[in-house]
Amino acid sequence: MVVRTHMDWSKAIASESKTRAIIQAQDYARKYKLSIRSVHAALKRQETKGLVERVSNKIYINKLAKEFSQRDLLSVLRPDSYVSLESALSEYGVTSQIPRVLTCVSPKYVRNIKSQTVNISFRKLKRDLFWGFGQKKTRYGTYNLAAPEKALLDWIYFRRTENLPLDVDEFVLSELDRTQLLEYAKRYPASVENEIVRILAHTPRSNKQPKDVRYLAPPHVQG
Repeated sequence: MVVRTHMDWSKAIASESKTRAIIQAQDYARKYKLSIRSVHAALKRQETKGLVERVSNKIYINKLAKEFSQRDLLSVLRPDSYVSLESALSEYGVTSQIPRVLTCVSPKYVRNIKSQTVNISFRKLKRDLFWGFGQKKTRYGTYNLAAPEKALLDWIYFRRTENLPLDVDEFVLSELDRTQLLEYAKRYPASVENEIVRILAHTPRSNKQPKDVRYLAPPHVQG
């Protein structure tokens, strides 16, 4: 294999930023016929110039990718996860609060992702509760996002597990699908289901028709 001894890294990074926000060192080594050692050394130099940001040993953010989102990292580093809890509730407008941390769940213990501009937190959720999400696009890729009803149930589940208060006064719950919410709740511990029943009893109904959006359903209703 012919190995390059020189390349214009600024030009390459600028070109890649049009279609990709994440730089994987091994991909660069393969694409540009470079040794992995030289790629790491070059990316380290580009980081000092502000062109890239290191997230892990092999993963960098292309800082020239103007529409980069933390969510772009999920399919690369944590494909077996989905955005839920406060972050999903905020994305749907259920809460007006914008979390500083991107909150996700995974069926296994995984490390959080944190760098200069990235802060992603992962909570371990039992495998039999790992459903109720769909795929959403960003400019550069896709990520998994919980249905709003599932995000609320996940939130209640973890708050209950940690004995934290359930303050939903600021939540806009009237647009959630009650039928789906109650059906999903049956898969959770009774304490979560009972809490949902109590919350819905004090939530006004919406006149809007439920949206026809497909999410990964609970195991017992998958087709």
